Amino acid sequence: MYNHAPSDYVCPFCLIAKGIEKEYINTKQNDIIFQDDYVTAFISSCWWKNNKGHVIIIPNEHIENIYDLPSEMSYRIHDLEKDMAIALKETYQCDGVSSRQHNEPCGNQDVWHYHLHVFPRYKNDDLYKSERENTNPEERLEYAIKLKDYFIKMKHKQDADSQN
Repeated sequence: MYNHAPSDYVCPFCLIAKGIEKEYINTKQNDIIFQDDYVTAFISSCWWKNNKGHVIIIPNEHIENIYDLPSEMSYRIHDLEKDMAIALKETYQCDGVSSRQHNEPCGNQDVWHYHLHVFPRYKNDDLYKSERENTNPEERLEYAIKLKDYFIKMKHKQDADSQN
Protein backbone atom coordinates (compact mmCIF):
# COMPACT_ATOMS: atom_id res chain seq x y z
CA MET A 1 0.00 0.00 0.00
CA TYR A 2 1.36 3.44 -0.93
CA ASN A 3 4.55 1.89 -2.30
CA HIS A 4 7.14 3.90 -4.20
CA ALA A 5 10.02 1.50 -4.87
CA PRO A 6 10.77 1.07 -8.59
CA SER A 7 10.05 -2.39 -10.01
CA ASP A 8 13.80 -3.08 -10.41
CA TYR A 9 14.66 -1.90 -6.87
CA VAL A 10 17.49 -3.79 -5.18
CA CYS A 11 16.84 -3.24 -1.50
CA PRO A 12 20.04 -2.54 0.45
CA PHE A 13 18.39 -3.39 3.76
CA CYS A 14 17.29 -6.81 2.48
CA LEU A 15 20.89 -7.47 1.45
CA ILE A 16 22.15 -6.45 4.90
CA ALA A 17 19.63 -8.74 6.63
CA LYS A 18 20.66 -11.62 4.35
CA GLY A 19 24.37 -11.10 5.09
CA ILE A 20 25.24 -9.88 1.59
CA GLU A 21 27.81 -7.11 1.27
CA LYS A 22 28.08 -4.98 -1.86
CA GLU A 23 30.58 -2.24 -2.73
CA TYR A 24 27.82 0.31 -3.19
CA ILE A 25 26.33 -0.37 0.27
CA ASN A 26 28.28 1.38 3.01
CA THR A 27 26.76 -0.74 5.82
CA LYS A 28 28.75 -3.90 6.53
CA GLN A 29 28.06 -7.07 8.51
CA ASN A 30 30.31 -5.79 11.34
CA ASP A 31 27.77 -2.99 11.83
CA ILE A 32 25.08 -5.48 12.86
CA ILE A 33 24.42 -5.35 16.59
CA PHE A 34 21.46 -7.69 16.86
CA GLN A 35 19.75 -10.14 14.54
CA ASP A 36 17.16 -12.86 14.96
CA ASP A 37 14.74 -14.54 12.57
CA TYR A 38 12.57 -11.43 12.36
CA VAL A 39 14.57 -8.22 12.89
CA THR A 40 18.05 -6.80 12.42
CA ALA A 41 19.62 -3.78 14.14
CA PHE A 42 22.79 -2.11 12.91
CA ILE A 43 24.87 1.04 13.33
CA SER A 44 23.84 3.54 10.68
CA SER A 45 26.50 4.42 8.12
CA CYS A 46 25.26 8.03 8.03
CA TRP A 47 25.63 10.09 11.20
CA TRP A 48 24.62 13.45 12.47
CA LYS A 49 27.62 15.34 13.84
CA ASN A 50 26.65 15.25 17.53
CA ASN A 51 24.82 11.92 17.60
CA LYS A 52 27.34 9.35 16.45
CA GLY A 53 26.55 5.67 16.48
CA HIS A 54 22.79 5.78 16.02
CA VAL A 55 21.03 2.52 15.27
CA ILE A 56 18.62 1.42 12.55
CA ILE A 57 16.16 -1.41 13.18
CA ILE A 58 14.60 -3.23 10.22
CA PRO A 59 12.35 -6.23 9.65
CA ASN A 60 14.30 -8.99 7.87
CA GLU A 61 11.37 -9.46 5.50
CA HIS A 62 11.00 -6.78 2.83
CA ILE A 63 8.25 -4.46 4.00
CA GLU A 64 8.35 -1.04 2.38
CA ASN A 65 6.65 1.15 4.95
CA ILE A 66 4.43 1.39 8.00
CA TYR A 67 1.28 0.91 5.91
CA ASP A 68 2.35 -2.66 5.09
CA LEU A 69 3.89 -3.48 8.48
CA PRO A 70 2.02 -6.33 10.23
CA SER A 71 1.25 -5.64 13.89
CA GLU A 72 3.25 -8.68 15.06
CA MET A 73 6.34 -7.29 13.30
CA SER A 74 5.72 -3.84 14.75
CA TYR A 75 5.70 -5.36 18.24
CA ARG A 76 9.05 -7.06 17.62
CA ILE A 77 10.61 -3.88 16.21
CA HIS A 78 9.37 -1.72 19.07
CA ASP A 79 10.38 -4.25 21.73
CA LEU A 80 13.88 -4.10 20.25
CA GLU A 81 13.64 -0.29 20.11
CA LYS A 82 13.10 -0.23 23.87
CA ASP A 83 16.01 -2.60 24.47
CA MET A 84 18.18 -0.51 22.14
CA ALA A 85 17.25 2.71 23.94
CA ILE A 86 18.36 1.19 27.24
CA ALA A 87 21.55 -0.11 25.60
CA LEU A 88 22.35 3.37 24.24
CA LYS A 89 21.86 4.89 27.69
CA GLU A 90 24.09 2.25 29.29
CA THR A 91 26.88 2.15 26.71
CA TYR A 92 27.03 5.70 25.34
CA GLN A 93 26.08 7.45 28.59
CA CYS A 94 23.73 9.67 26.55
CA ASP A 95 21.29 12.08 28.19
CA GLY A 96 18.25 10.76 26.30
CA VAL A 97 17.09 8.82 23.26
CA SER A 98 14.98 9.75 20.22
CA SER A 99 13.36 7.48 17.66
CA ARG A 100 12.01 8.32 14.25
CA GLN A 101 10.62 6.58 11.21
CA HIS A 102 9.73 7.95 7.74
CA ASN A 103 7.23 6.88 5.07
CA GLU A 104 6.99 7.85 1.41
CA PRO A 105 8.97 10.55 -0.41
CA CYS A 106 7.13 13.46 1.23
CA GLY A 107 7.73 11.81 4.61
CA ASN A 108 11.49 11.78 3.85
CA GLN A 109 11.77 8.02 3.41
CA ASP A 110 15.01 7.40 1.49
CA VAL A 111 15.27 3.60 1.54
CA TRP A 112 12.21 1.65 0.37
CA HIS A 113 12.29 -0.74 3.33
CA TYR A 114 10.66 0.00 6.68
CA HIS A 115 13.30 1.20 9.15
CA LEU A 116 13.33 2.85 12.54
CA HIS A 117 16.15 5.15 13.68
CA VAL A 118 17.15 5.16 17.36
CA PHE A 119 19.39 8.11 18.30
CA PRO A 120 21.51 8.77 21.36
CA ARG A 121 20.69 12.32 22.50
CA TYR A 122 22.81 14.80 24.40
CA LYS A 123 21.98 18.17 25.93
CA ASN A 124 22.01 20.85 23.22
CA ASP A 125 23.03 18.35 20.51
CA ASP A 126 20.99 20.09 17.76
CA LEU A 127 20.19 16.73 16.15
CA TYR A 128 17.69 18.10 13.68
CA LYS A 129 19.83 21.13 12.79
CA SER A 130 23.25 19.52 12.32
CA GLU A 131 24.77 18.10 9.14
CA ARG A 132 24.71 14.43 8.17
CA GLU A 133 27.95 12.74 7.23
CA ASN A 134 28.82 9.37 5.75
CA THR A 135 31.14 7.24 7.85
CA ASN A 136 33.51 4.38 7.19
CA PRO A 137 33.33 0.92 8.76
CA GLU A 138 36.30 1.61 11.03
CA GLU A 139 34.55 4.63 12.59
CA ARG A 140 31.45 2.57 13.32
CA LEU A 141 33.22 -0.47 14.74
CA GLU A 142 33.75 0.86 18.28
CA TYR A 143 30.03 1.67 18.57
CA ALA A 144 29.00 -1.72 17.21
CA ILE A 145 31.34 -3.53 19.60
CA LYS A 146 30.00 -1.62 22.62
CA LEU A 147 26.41 -2.47 21.77
CA LYS A 148 27.14 -6.09 20.81
CA ASP A 149 28.96 -6.55 24.13
CA TYR A 150 26.00 -5.06 25.97
CA PHE A 151 23.56 -7.49 24.35
CA ILE A 152 25.87 -10.45 24.99
CA LYS A 153 26.05 -9.50 28.70
CA MET A 154 22.26 -9.13 28.86
CA LYS A 155 21.81 -12.54 27.24
CA HIS A 156 24.19 -14.14 29.76
CA LYS A 157 22.34 -12.42 32.61
CA GLN A 158 18.96 -13.65 31.30
CA ASP A 159 20.31 -17.18 30.95
CA ALA A 160 21.71 -17.12 34.51
CA ASP A 161 18.46 -15.69 35.89
CA SER A 162 16.40 -18.39 34.18
CA GLN A 163 18.58 -21.10 35.72
CA ASN A 164 17.95 -19.80 39.25
